[in-house]
Order: sequence, then structure tokens, then C-alpha cells
Amino acid sequence: MPPLSSPASSGPKTSYHEFYADDFSPRDHYRLLWDHIRATGNNALETKDHESQLALQTEGVTFTVYGESEEEIERIWPFDLIPRIITAPEWSRIESGLKQRVKALNLFLEDLYGEQKIIKDGVIPPELIYQGKDFRREIVGIVPPRGIYTHISGIDIIRDEQGDFLILEDNLRTPSGVSYMIENRVIERRILPEFFNKYRVRRVEHYPSLLLDALRCLSPRGKGTAEIVLLTPGIYNSAYFEHTFLAKEMGIELAEGRDMVTINDIVYLKTTKGLKRVDVIYRRIDDDYLDPLIFRSDSSLGIAGVINAWRAGNVAIVNAPGSGIADDKAVYPFVPDIIRYYLGQQPILKNVPTYQMTNATDREYVFDNMERMVVKAVSESGGYGMLMGPSSTPALRKEFMDRVLENPRNYIAQPVVYLSRHICYMDGELEARHLDLRPFVIYGEDIQVVPGGLTRVALRKGSLVVNSSQGGGSKDTWVLAE
Repeated sequence: MPPLSSPASSGPKTSYHEFYADDFSPRDHYRLLWDHIRATGNNALETKDHESQLALQTEGVTFTVYGESEEEIERIWPFDLIPRIITAPEWSRIESGLKQRVKALNLFLEDLYGEQKIIKDGVIPPELIYQGKDFRREIVGIVPPRGIYTHISGIDIIRDEQGDFLILEDNLRTPSGVSYMIENRVIERRILPEFFNKYRVRRVEHYPSLLLDALRCLSPRGKGTAEIVLLTPGIYNSAYFEHTFLAKEMGIELAEGRDMVTINDIVYLKTTKGLKRVDVIYRRIDDDYLDPLIFRSDSSLGIAGVINAWRAGNVAIVNAPGSGIADDKAVYPFVPDIIRYYLGQQPILKNVPTYQMTNATDREYVFDNMERMVVKAVSESGGYGMLMGPSSTPALRKEFMDRVLENPRNYIAQPVVYLSRHICYMDGELEARHLDLRPFVIYGEDIQVVPGGLTRVALRKGSLVVNSSQGGGSKDTWVLAE
């Protein structure tokens, strides 16, 4: 890996503002929106904000967060009515970079569970893969339908202090948030139709039809007769709203593991009319719980025998088991090398500089600069298992140092990147908040990127934590047509 730059290196000291230029005038693509806001005034914004909250409540758009005592708190989806706008040239670069990345990561997974050439050629250290808890030896040699592992990807993107788009992390297991992206757009169109009259905004509402088409093409019995089931862990899952939303929009069955059975390596759905064969399972449960005969024997969430049915080619599983090793945060620093190795191309979108805690030099540097670092557990998501250096205490930094020393493979560190900001309507005022972007990529007969994504917003002033599970909010994301 190339040497990393110091987090204290020269450059802008403040985050990039997406709405305002350096002279505090609106950027060109926001000027029409800004003029409309100024013309209608604060009272109109307040009314529209109230309408949006009422609409979300009426539609039952909810999300579950967990308090400090681990109790579940179900709340209305937090939504900010000021849209984020991405220009056509900006989106063109993002789209190209995401397609390149997803294609390379799929080739990487195909190789890891096949010939493992990338390991033999010394591009990836073997211990990095074999020590990863998401590398599934049980599925080595299984070739999924069409050779696709990551049919649905949610790639988190940030803008750094210079305004450049960077990949923050890859989500290739059961990425969530797409239903909220669509609901944001539905609410925005309902309460702010006059805004859409001023811009040519590309649509995102067709995501379910794109996904359904990709799922159908995986059916072992043919696209025209595909029986598809969305496998959910149940009503207590934090993203259960999304499970029900997508199943309804695609017109497919929503089922729990107990609703299905495997007989002679064929999966069936139990119905009032008897057993119905299942061709494609869009699973929203983790590998560990997918098949008690292969993974965790105490799991009651999955389907006994489903892996053997998948091995036999009688059912497709979306995303494929074992995909998690490709979004392991310890593998993340090697993704640029993975792109070069499989595609012979330079990465279009760069990574955030990352320090490997298995490397003694990197580890020592991070320990000396903990207050300027973000330290992450490699297999955690949703903002869990993470240290935010600037807001941490000496005691918490010491605790994380001990954790790293106990298991260096389980952690990486990155310099704090001050995420870009955008104006939000907060408590009757327009205020700046940090945000990121999760676009969604579907890999079926080809790779398609939905033009937009879930913009997540840090609701607390100055906070860099945007994760929905940590109490973050969201915005509608407008990608402009050419």
C-alpha cells in the first residue's frame, strides 16, 4: 500500500458546503431553489415541514433505534425537506465509479471462492481473508447464478474538505435504506410540487421494478415463472418497514424462515394451498442465521438445508452467502488494488486513507494521534463499534487502544474527514449539518445505479455521525438530468 498522508496535512480546515459557494452565495444549481425559499418565506417552510412529518406519520414510515440500555425505540423516519442536488456531471462520475467498483468486487468474490488467484499472486495477504469472520469456507466452490454475488449494493460516499467524492465503505450483505430513499421522494413530490417544476430531477421510484427484474433473471426455472420470496427475520427487526415495503412494491411474498421448508434440495413456501416452489430468496438476514445446518445451529430465523439447495442450483440467494468478506473494513484499503488487478483500470473514485492495525507502524501512528482518528471495528455497521476521536475522552481512547492490541485484525483507523455540509430546516431555522450519501447499485443482467440515493444527515449540530441507527436523519437526493 502507498504511504498515507497525515491527518494534520495542509488543506482546508472547514468542511465543504454543498449549498453555498465560498462567498456564501448559493451555488448555481441551487439558485432557483434558494430564490423560491426566499420568496415564500419561513412560514411556508414551517407549514411544509409540518406537512411532511404528518405524511410520514400517516404512512407509518418508521425506523427503530436503540437506546443506551438497548431498549428499542420506534420513531417516525426523520426527514429534512430541503433537497440535496447533484449535477449531471457529478453524477456521471459517481455512477461510473460505482459500476467499476461493484464489478471488481464481484470478480474478487468469484475468485476468493474459486481459484484464489489474487492471494496466490500476493495482492491480498492470505491471513487477511482467512481470519475474516465473514469468509465462509462452507461455500468455497459454489458458483451462484450468473456468477453474481452482490446483486444489491449500498456504497457509502462522502465529500471531503476539497469537495471530492470518496468511498467511505461498501455494504454488500443486506444493505438497507432504499425504502426510505423512495419515501423521501414520494413525500417531497407531495409537499413541494413547485420545486419539481423548476428542475429536471431523475426519478428513483422505479427501484422496485429494477430490483424485481434483476431477481427474476436469477431464477433456475426461467425468468417468466420465477417465484420470489423476501426472507425477513420478523417484526422486531429495525428495518422491518423496508421489508414489507419492498415485498409489497414488487408483488412478492414476505416470509420468515419458519414459513419455508427444504425437501430434496428444493425450497418450498408453505401456503394455504400447499407447498409452492421458491426460485429466488431475497434474504434480509445475516449469513450466520441463514441455515442452521451449515452456520449457527441455534438459529430459528433461517431455512434448514437452503445452502445445499443453493449449491445444487435449485434456488438463488440474494445477496449470495459469503459476500460480507468483500465489505470487511480490513479489505476496504485493498479495493483500489482489487480494481487494478481484475479490471486493469485506475479507480475512478478514491478511498479514504486507511491505517491497518495489523501493521505496527500504522498502529503506532494511530495511537499517537487518536484524538484525530476514527477507529472502526471491521465487521460492525450502523455506527456501532466505532471511536470518534475528536469527541472521545482519554478513558475511551485508552479502552480502544486495548481493544486494538487484543485483536488488531478486528480494527482499522482513518483520519477524521469533515463531511460536507448542507442547509437543513431545523426547529424553524436554516442550519448547516454534515451528511453522506448511500447510492444503490443493482447487478442483474447488467449493472445499474439508481440516480440518487439515501442522503443521511447528522441531526446534532457539529456531529459527524449520520447513521440512521444512531439517530441520524435524511434528505431527498435530486440528480439532475443532462
